[in-house]
Amino acid sequence: MKIYGIKNCNTMKKAFIALDEQGIDYTFHDYKKQGIDQATLQQWLKQKDQDVILNKKGTTWRKLSPQQQDYALENKEQFIETLITNPSMIKRPVLDIGSTIVVGFDEAEYANLAK
Repeated sequence: MKIYGIKNCNTMKKAFIALDEQGIDYTFHDYKKQGIDQATLQQWLKQKDQDVILNKKGTTWRKLSPQQQDYALENKEQFIETLITNPSMIKRPVLDIGSTIVVGFDEAEYANLAK
């Protein structure tokens, strides 16, 4: 299991606690420090809509000009390019459990991971 996000994010801290409390082994990928690659984003977009992956509430998205936002949403390639350049715009956490991904933290959903 691999969890993607940013170390100092409060939502990430909740996710780490939920995984640790269940004794679930995971690898953490800090995409603020390590970046995110095109192949990973393409895999995610096969499973989830870009509206699920994009954090429009975050300051990084809101700081983009309307033209930059339109550019990012115009097509999948530009969307991926924008996320690679600005990984903080990816909702946190993204939990890769092998067959699927879980985007965002939902306490009930995380509570069922060990089952």
